[in-house]
Formats: sequence, structure tokens, C-alpha cells
Amino acid sequence: MSPNLFGTTAAVISEASQTPDLKVKSNGSSTSYLNNKENNKKYPWKIVWRNVIAFLYLHFGALYGLYLFFDGAKFLTVLWTILVACSAAVGITAGAHRLWCHRAYKAKWPLRVILMIFQTTAFQNHLYEWVRDHRVHHKFTDTDADPHNAKRGFFFSHMGWLLLRKHPDVISKGASVDMSDLDSDPVVVWQRRLYIILMPLFCFVIPAWIPCYFWDENPMNSWSISATDNVRVALGAFGEGWHNYHHVFPWDYKAAELGDYSVNFSTAFIDFFAKIGWAYDLKTVPLEMIEKRAKRTGDGTRIEHDDSENHHEGAIWGWGDKDMHQEDIEMVHIINSQPNEKSKLF
Repeated sequence: MSPNLFGTTAAVISEASQTPDLKVKSNGSSTSYLNNKENNKKYPWKIVWRNVIAFLYLHFGALYGLYLFFDGAKFLTVLWTILVACSAAVGITAGAHRLWCHRAYKAKWPLRVILMIFQTTAFQNHLYEWVRDHRVHHKFTDTDADPHNAKRGFFFSHMGWLLLRKHPDVISKGASVDMSDLDSDPVVVWQRRLYIILMPLFCFVIPAWIPCYFWDENPMNSWSISATDNVRVALGAFGEGWHNYHHVFPWDYKAAELGDYSVNFSTAFIDFFAKIGWAYDLKTVPLEMIEKRAKRTGDGTRIEHDDSENHHEGAIWGWGDKDMHQEDIEMVHIINSQPNEKSKLF
């Protein structure tokens, strides 16, 4: 997910009141969703020009900031920008994605506040909206209800979806996704309420002010590098590259079957805070569960494939989804666990 103007999806006020052209009866399960081609034909693309302008500014600003990396900016400013960018990326991967969206682990309030600040710095909407859109993506992948439906093209799925009004099905199906855990999270509620203040402060003002104040950086250089480049760098994967595995086991805190800390920095971040007790109940997938799933729904390259089950049936958004397989709940491996965690979803 990329940054948006004013911290909301394209023209959120208009979108929130947008009435879907076709009412779809929803039971909250992806298995019952059918793509309606007739609705596809009727849906008009409505460009949100303020987002287009914001994206153009951020991209051109990032290019200029990259130029200043090598001609004009002080070395401390370059290091500071990298630090801010990495923090913002962790706020998305370890925070919005693995902690809040997929509930792959739990965190005590100091870590939750740190991750909330990092995520705010990334300028990718407030946590509530980020999580809702991503849960809908997992439940209704590659359908009109998927906010960044890959069937609408590479550009749309990566950036174009942020420049257009949402498809009506995204709104109607989004209402069926359980968000009660975020409604009861005071950190999420507080950030959502004050996002219009917090986002400019943490994303632009503080990153640009610190180089000017502490090592007398040129204000224009500081703004061009610290306040625009960190948004671009924050889009790095930081260990989120195992897409197919992640869609099968979205609740794995590593978001990967293979790999080490060299390509999965977010896992190293979570493991560090698990060591000091701030992160706990880290959920991961044992080898036997992977082999069973590969046999049942894989493509046959790893283990003999049983074609009796549809690959997309029972899609879930993470730990706590009501469509989660009981077998997954019983076989999950939990690191730094607390008592009775396996017996409850919430």
C-alpha cells in the first residue's frame, strides 16, 4: 500500500458515501463471492486528481532527494533519512501488516505505540483503514472486492487503485470483514482520531526539522530528502516477498517459509522485542502443516498434489478469522506463548 493525500484512500469522504451499483448479499466468506461481469462493465473509473498531484509531487521530490544524496546533503542527513525510512518500513511490515492486520503476534503497549508512530511516518493511511483494506484483499483476492485487484493490471494493483474511487464491491464487502479487534484497541483508535495531525508531524515536520536543528542542514535539502525520500524507501518489502506462502498462512509472524534475517529484517525486529518480552505469542507454521497444505493445494512441484480441493476455498485474513481451519489452530506453533493461547482466537 502506498501513501495517500491526507492519510485516507482516494477521496475518502466521497468514497464512504458512495453507493454500490449492485447490492451483493454477503455472509463474510470469500467462498461465496462471485464476480459480476455486468457490474464490471457499468463501473466507471473516477480519477481522484488530488491524489494524482500528490503522487507526482512525492515521486519527483524523491528523485530530487536522491540526487541530493550525492550532491549537497550532509552525510548525517543521509544516515538520518535511511533511519527514518527503515523505521517507516518496519511500521508497515511488523506493525500494520503482521501485528494489527494478521494478528500474527501480540505486543505490549510500548511496542504498539512505537509501531504506531513508525506506521504514521510511512504515510500509508491510518492503521484502521490500512488493516481493513488488506483484510479485504486477503478475503476476496483478485475480485472486484479486492482493493488492488491484480486482474485490473499491474499498474492498478500497485498504484492505480490509490488514484481512483473504490469499486462499490470493495465498500460492500469491506463492511463484512470483522474489525472489532481494532475498534477496541486504544492505540489504533487514538491514531485514527488524530491522524490528520500526527501524519504531517511524524512524516514531514519532524524528519525535516531534526537535520536543520541538530547539524545545521540546509532546510531545502532536509525537506527534499528527509520528508520525501523516506516515503519512497518505506515501500521496500523488508521480508514480505513470499507472497503465495503468505496468502496460505497469513498469520505466520515471519510471513515466510524460508529465508533468514538478511532478507527478512521485520522478523529480526519482532524476534528482538520477543527477547525482551515486548512481543509475545509469535505464531508460526510447523513443517508438517506446510507439507499437508502443499499436498492438498500445491502445484505438485514440492509434493504429490491432491486436486480434490479448490485452491482458493476458505481464504482468511489472519489469526481470528472465523473461516480459519480448526487444524491450523490446533497445529500452530507459538513462540514466547502465554497460557491457553491455542484454545482461543481472541
